[in-house]
Amino acid sequence: MSTPQSLLIRHAEIILPNGELMVGDVLTSNGQIVKVGSEIDSAGVTQEIDAQGLTLLPGVIDPQVHFREPGLEHKEDLFTASCACAKGGVTSFLEMPNTRPLTISQSALDDKLQRAANKCLVNYGFFIGATADNLPDLLSAQPTPGIKIFMGSMHGQLLVNQEEALEAIFAQGNRLIAVHAEDQARINQRKQEFAGIEDIAIHSQIQDNQAALLATQLALKLSKKYQRRLHILHMSTAEEAELLRQDKPSWVTAEVTPQHLLLNTSAYETIGTLAQMNPPLRSPHDNEVLWQALRDGIIDFIATDHAPHTLAEKAQTYPNTPSGMPGVETSLPLMLTAAMDGKCTVAQVVQWMSKAVAVAYGIANKGEITPGYDADLVLVDLKNYREVKREEVLSKCGWSSFEGWNLTGWPVTTIVGGEIVYDQGQLNTQIRGQALTFSKS
Repeated sequence: MSTPQSLLIRHAEIILPNGELMVGDVLTSNGQIVKVGSEIDSAGVTQEIDAQGLTLLPGVIDPQVHFREPGLEHKEDLFTASCACAKGGVTSFLEMPNTRPLTISQSALDDKLQRAANKCLVNYGFFIGATADNLPDLLSAQPTPGIKIFMGSMHGQLLVNQEEALEAIFAQGNRLIAVHAEDQARINQRKQEFAGIEDIAIHSQIQDNQAALLATQLALKLSKKYQRRLHILHMSTAEEAELLRQDKPSWVTAEVTPQHLLLNTSAYETIGTLAQMNPPLRSPHDNEVLWQALRDGIIDFIATDHAPHTLAEKAQTYPNTPSGMPGVETSLPLMLTAAMDGKCTVAQVVQWMSKAVAVAYGIANKGEITPGYDADLVLVDLKNYREVKREEVLSKCGWSSFEGWNLTGWPVTTIVGGEIVYDQGQLNTQIRGQALTFSKS
């Protein structure tokens, strides 16, 4: 579908690249930002938005999601997930390879790209998954943001937990490696120790802080040995944050999820298995150390690890319950609410959820409100609060771990490539995003 000739956003509170706030206008044309100014002439403009009282941010780039297609569409699919993205102000996503079939070859990657081109309302990219024997694919598959390695919390081909197999991947090529860092041997041992316990809270003891630390230490060791670009996914523990504070090479980045910042093990008492994820929720102390590491730049950005399951699946008895929760609809309001609470600034949220992700993955012309950049934008309301309601969830799973939370910063309008994809609760499902490219891959 062709982009509108031009779009003028007027009277917005604009977060500029330097973090300062400016009240003014933004003009987009043919999918790009062409002018930012205090008052832009509207002559010849084909579409206008009066953004009085709203804050304009770069669209969120969510660098870790599980959208379940192909093979697990009963939980989510690319269309429903991208609708949820649009509602949440997420204009681009990077999706993980644990679908059916697994995304471990060029043909599987091509299949996902074609599906996304047909279905996705927002921009998209797909990781290639590592196995113990697909090194040629890991070196050649394109386009992809990087290689995903499950060091633990996985079974089958995608589990790569032997140091020899891991080293073979780190030793060849220069493509970014993103690791799910949990030590499978320790998890297996702890499962035996706690066998027969059905209390969901035991999940955080089985996959404990030490399991995460051991795997992160190994990944860091291999990264340093080969000076290989490493990204640590969904960091969850104080120990990992302190490790990186002491020893973080310039080519290593890390992310944290809103749930690991805002939820802890007390959530099991109130929402049960809806709090179950991998790596698990940790203690309030871990929350605070992760927050400080994020503010200090030890942790580089935010991801949701959006990984939905049906309520029926979540209703089973532990350990038969699946790990994962949806996140793309609530991540931006959660972080902006934290900013309003004094945990951080709105400018920091923009850095963590847009700019830093674009830089880390070499995604050109995204993450800033700057002439020449792509017109992926979100207008949010920072003056009103509204509850997370189950009946309003667009993700196919139909629930949120943050149900009942009173949040601000809800997206009012989401713009992808200069086109309005979400506005005042209404989706334009005719919009299609574009495949992302990655200069650092």
